[in-house]
Amino acid sequence: MKKTNKFFYFLLVSFLFINCSKNNQAAPPVNPPPVVAPTPLITLPAEWTKATNLMTGFPSGIEVYKRTAAFNGKAMNAYCVVFDPKNSSIELKPVYSSTNKKPSELYANESGTNYAVINGGFFGTNASYSLTQYNGSIQAINIKSLTRTYNGANTTYYPTRGAFGLTSAGIPDVTWIYHVGAGNGTIYSYPQPSANNVTMAPQPQPSATFPAGGAVWNAITAIGGSPVLIKNNTVNVTDDEELIDIDNTSSRARSAIGHTSDGKIILLAVEGNNSSGGAGLNLKETADLMKGMGCTGALNLDGGGSTYMMVNGLPTVKPSDAGGERPVISAIIIKKK
Repeated sequence: MKKTNKFFYFLLVSFLFINCSKNNQAAPPVNPPPVVAPTPLITLPAEWTKATNLMTGFPSGIEVYKRTAAFNGKAMNAYCVVFDPKNSSIELKPVYSSTNKKPSELYANESGTNYAVINGGFFGTNASYSLTQYNGSIQAINIKSLTRTYNGANTTYYPTRGAFGLTSAGIPDVTWIYHVGAGNGTIYSYPQPSANNVTMAPQPQPSATFPAGGAVWNAITAIGGSPVLIKNNTVNVTDDEELIDIDNTSSRARSAIGHTSDGKIILLAVEGNNSSGGAGLNLKETADLMKGMGCTGALNLDGGGSTYMMVNGLPTVKPSDAGGERPVISAIIIKKK
């Protein structure tokens, strides 16, 4: 073989060897895509931490938070459930019982997949004083009249008390309402409460035209309570006008429901009367707490010994009553639709 041919043969073999060596090298490792954390439903103050231990098996669209940091100098143990009512797989369901039952019983008796429960509005023995409405069906109404002493005599007053409602499109609203007409009547919403006060003669019975600006309320699911805490992004505690006296300026356990400007719903339970836990809040502090959480509307629910919240089958705040969980007449359940 000529030297020239040998040279070209050598180059060819060298080229093939180098090329094969490159092809046999291991491919560089492929980095897995980064894990992207889901966007939180809400941005709460730093004192609130996500209670992931209570969220096992929860779908997106519902979150649970806990606060133990003091508020206004008062020891706190509080929980909140945040959810998006426009999420097609989650719904808010007010439930009513003709006899007093513990919220945990109402939770256990509710069929389907339940995520959380909190006590509802005001009540007596086997009697409700607050609205309970679900998908257009009214089980109980807000109290239409009550008796207070005025000028030394028993006098009838007609309060427009608070309510929290959802439209068929899942839009939340906190307002003052009255059931106009006989029976359940037609629910009217008013931009301001009727200006009742126990130091003055009662206002007229509410109607379609009084107080001014009233309109038929378009909520189909609702829970009543008292008083309104926040309206139109302003703290506006209307306990005087609603004629509600619930240790308003005292520290006690509190339950409340509110909504943010983008329509998220917050259920709040604040522990009270626990020397080793939460001291409780007054009404103004409860309103301020919810305002700081981003609520543009909020309603006080029955509190004190009635305050109770269960999440994912587990209790949260310690009940104020020495006997533990108090039987109530209504509750709010967050569940799978």
